[in-house]
Amino acid sequence: MYGTPNIVSDVMTQTVAAVGRRAPFKEIVQLMQDWQVSALPVIEGEGRVVGVVSEADLLVKEELRDDPDAADLPLRRPSDVAKAEALTAGDLMSSPAVTVQAGATVAEAARIMARAGVKRLPVVDEIDMLQGIVSRADLLKVFLRDDADIAAEVRHEIVAHLFPPASSSVQVEVHDGVVTLGGLIRDSALVPVAARLVRAVKGVVDVRFGLARDDHEVSGAGRP
Repeated sequence: MYGTPNIVSDVMTQTVAAVGRRAPFKEIVQLMQDWQVSALPVIEGEGRVVGVVSEADLLVKEELRDDPDAADLPLRRPSDVAKAEALTAGDLMSSPAVTVQAGATVAEAARIMARAGVKRLPVVDEIDMLQGIVSRADLLKVFLRDDADIAAEVRHEIVAHLFPPASSSVQVEVHDGVVTLGGLIRDSALVPVAARLVRAVKGVVDVRFGLARDDHEVSGAGRP
């Protein structure tokens, strides 16, 4: 359906490797290697996410192994010392977990990742039950969308409503995800609106304008 923003459930991986609080250190390492992942959700009960254990959490043990005095350094965080001595996922994990809901948009998920500095997010429902996992690579899948599909959505869902043929003559071209709108329009005030709507279309990398008023007053040329 045109105009529907991509949501996390569209791109997430539903089969997820996870561990319980009591999972031992070596089991966590083995699971990460087997699944080729850098972090695992930690769950309890029927699947409620309570934390995430990552390679960074595990490596603290190795970091302090060769420096027995490191734990005494004033700048060493107590949490690092605790993780160096931890044996189970419950003690190693970062909690609360940084998660995203399945109904969140891809853009929202990307912002959460950027702010938290993580590479993947457990996907949860309204009560924090694990639904899947979404990675940076998953979020980038939207940019694999075909140019022709993007052009069709922009024409039918945006241009047809903002610039109907009776009052405007707007052409849509898409190349490598970059949308260009060209032609004559009557109301140049709609150009910023069009820019915002086109950028929200999944797979759009950028939007450019070559629009002019039908009275030949140039408006909207270049970037709004």
